[in-house]
Amino acid sequence: MVDLAKPAIDIGLYTNSREAQLDFWQQQAGVSFSELLRVGGGVHQLRHAIGDSILKINDCRDTLSAAPPSGIRLLSIASDVAAVTELIDPDGNRVNLVPRGQDGIEQIRITMHVSNLATHRAFWGEVLELPELGENCFQVGASQLELIDSEVALDPVQRALGYRYLTIQVFDVKTTHANILKRGGREGSAPVKLGDVAHISFVRDPDGNWLEISQRKSITGSLD
Repeated sequence: MVDLAKPAIDIGLYTNSREAQLDFWQQQAGVSFSELLRVGGGVHQLRHAIGDSILKINDCRDTLSAAPPSGIRLLSIASDVAAVTELIDPDGNRVNLVPRGQDGIEQIRITMHVSNLATHRAFWGEVLELPELGENCFQVGASQLELIDSEVALDPVQRALGYRYLTIQVFDVKTTHANILKRGGREGSAPVKLGDVAHISFVRDPDGNWLEISQRKSITGSLD
């Protein structure tokens, strides 16, 4: 199994509507702002904590294209609501607030639309070596990842409006990245060091969705 340094999966979106998005996510979705990171390229990453997970709102200086969506279609958040509450953020991203514990959701569940369930189950279950909770649903620490068979656009653009990537935190990004490629994963970008903050890489699932592999010093204590 991939050696997770944090028992959760994170989700990243890109936007040009900073204030509207902050108002939605903090006031309507009820998630808490944690920190702002300047990640370069005219991008400010506004990080919001959802249990052990992080919602990364990447506010871009440059105008983003309205490219076809990635396979990441829904973020479900455990909340103190009495019934499922369906929301849509200013850029059209779908968010459900669900009663805490419903369907086993204690923190978040990410729903991905995929072109072929068998190949994606193999990717998450055999390449990433994540435990399967039930049919087409995987456990990522305290998070869940659900797969739904659907028509999708292949090889989605990473930097465009909407949900665009997922992140897992590991202790050794170089080894994890290499092992994922050995088991059949597809490279998105090789490991690079981001100053003294993190060491990251990207791999891609069978449809080309982006998964960030991150070794963050504040979590692991080292970038070696």
